[in-house]
Amino acid sequence: MFPDYVILVLDFFSATMEYNNSYTPINQWAEDDRPREKLLLKGRQSLSDAELIAILITTGSKNESAVDLSKRILKTANDNLLELSRKSVTDLVQIKGVGQAKALTIIAALEIGRRRSASEPQRRMQIGSSHDAYLALADVLSDHDHEHFWILLLNRANKVVFRTSISEGSSTGTIVDVKRIIKLALDWKAEGIILGHNHPSGNLKPSTSDTNLTQKIKGACNYFDLHLLDHIIVGENVYFSFADEGLI
Repeated sequence: MFPDYVILVLDFFSATMEYNNSYTPINQWAEDDRPREKLLLKGRQSLSDAELIAILITTGSKNESAVDLSKRILKTANDNLLELSRKSVTDLVQIKGVGQAKALTIIAALEIGRRRSASEPQRRMQIGSSHDAYLALADVLSDHDHEHFWILLLNRANKVVFRTSISEGSSTGTIVDVKRIIKLALDWKAEGIILGHNHPSGNLKPSTSDTNLTQKIKGACNYFDLHLLDHIIVGENVYFSFADEGLI
C-alpha cells in the first residue's frame, strides 16, 4: 500500500502524461482544421476568434497548440475581443505561454481593427434618433480607458457629412475647444451638430462639467444659426442622451 502522498504524486504525473499525449501540433491536424489552410479554403468568416488569434501568434506553448493558447488568452478576457483589446502588454505577458512578441502582435492587430472601424464613418447615415447617434459614435468611443470627445456634423436632412475626434484626455475628463467645433461646422456647411464622449468608468450620469460644456456649445451654435441636436455619453453597450432627457 503506497502512502497517500505517493499516490498523489503518481496521479499528478499520470494526468500530466495524459495532457501531453492529448496535445497534437497543428501541422498534424487535418488540413481543413488548420487555421491558415481553413482561411484559404473556407474564407475568413469560417474562423473562430481563437483561430484568428492563432494565425497571429503563429505558435503555441510547450504543451499546447496556438489555437489552444489563443483560447486561454480569450478566456482571460471572458471570450470578448473588446475586453481583450483593453489589455496591455504587461497584462498579456502574465498569461503562461505569451511573451512580449505575441502580446505586441495581438495588441497591434486589435488596434488595426479599431482604426479600420474608425476610418469608415457612416458618412451618409441619417440620424433620426438618439440610438442612431449612438450607433454612429459607438465604434470610436466604446473601446478606451480614457475620455475621447467626438462630433457628428449633419446636413439639413440629418445625414452625417463628417465625423471627427475633437480631443482625448484622462480617465476622468478631456478639454474641448468650442471654437474648433464651430469652425468645423461652418467649414462643412453643417446644419446640425451632435456631440459624443465616453465615460470609462461606466457611469453614464453627466457630470456638472458635461452639462456646462453642452450649454456652452449650444450657446455658440445659436449665435451661428447651428443646431445642437444631442450630446451622447457612451458606455459599454449603453448610452445617455441629453436630448432624450430634455437637457438640450
